[in-house]
Amino acid sequence: MHKFFVSPEQVKYPNIYINGEDVDHIIKVLRLRKGDKIQISDGNGKEHICEIIKWDKKEVECNIIESFDNQTEAPIKITLYQGLPKSQKMDLIVQKCVEIGVVRIVPVITNRVVVKVEGKDLKNKIERWQRIAYEAAKQSNRGIVPVVSNVMDFEEAIEEMKKMDLVVVPYERESKRGIKDLKDRNDIKSVAIFIGPEGGFEEKEIENCLDIGAIPITLGPRILRTETAGFVTSALILYELGDLGGGR
Repeated sequence: MHKFFVSPEQVKYPNIYINGEDVDHIIKVLRLRKGDKIQISDGNGKEHICEIIKWDKKEVECNIIESFDNQTEAPIKITLYQGLPKSQKMDLIVQKCVEIGVVRIVPVITNRVVVKVEGKDLKNKIERWQRIAYEAAKQSNRGIVPVVSNVMDFEEAIEEMKKMDLVVVPYERESKRGIKDLKDRNDIKSVAIFIGPEGGFEEKEIENCLDIGAIPITLGPRILRTETAGFVTSALILYELGDLGGGR
């Protein structure tokens, strides 16, 4: 069954109204018609099985057949702070982290970031990454569409991470402490993962992370690429602290 997301104001029980780009996708690409059933997430933790009852060029109107609580969101809310990588690596990072269960992705400019994005180019990139997040959320049956935030500088990211219950920084010079050492922290609800760009973090940046209580961790003896480290760390944390280990 095809899945879509709406904002809460688009739910007017017993109907839901889909608009925007999804209208063309439903009618012209999927060729769904009156009587076809789709699943809709409403942004408030509810899933709705709906039947299409009518449409036009701007809107698809659906009737709610069944509603139930979403069961696919992890109990641990992970925000990935990603040192901005080169090329289209961010596309892969966004897609896979959304599939795994990350709730927010923040591109960060660190000292060793070499990518220069600003103005219209930056706006286009953020919009592209948000579209990738939307499609990945549909494919993986997420209950929400994770947000790709605007680019932050290092200091902004550090300030925001102070609010998190746990901040972890995969770091190639850390050799002893791993994610398994975090598993007894039962009070953790929000986690920040900070990943450096291709050149890694500078020593001063690691010191700044330590100053806010961040924990450097190792991901093992092999050095992972920046586009790999984020979703590997997310998966391991959700296995140890969240829902990838099976039980809830």
